[in-house]
Amino acid sequence: MDRLDDAAIITRLAETPDWRREGDEIRRTITAPDFRTAIAIVNDVAEQAEHLNHHPDIDIRWRRLHLVLTTHDAGGLTETDFKLAARIDAIAADHGA
Repeated sequence: MDRLDDAAIITRLAETPDWRREGDEIRRTITAPDFRTAIAIVNDVAEQAEHLNHHPDIDIRWRRLHLVLTTHDAGGLTETDFKLAARIDAIAADHGA
């Protein structure tokens, strides 16, 4: 996987506005309607992560999910991070979060 340059990252962030960049990572916090929905979101994200063989860091705090994406092997952000971010956005929307 090729690491994205700053211009590409800026472009991709414009397409995923709920995500913010912090160094070589992108982050998003999702607030679910309740705890069960938060766990359902995590389960759906896990399915997509397995499909892409790309796994986010997830911190669960009651109904709040903090997600972090980066590609460790590439030493920064890659297209796969943004592909998974878009899928996470769709999952959150499907669950009303």
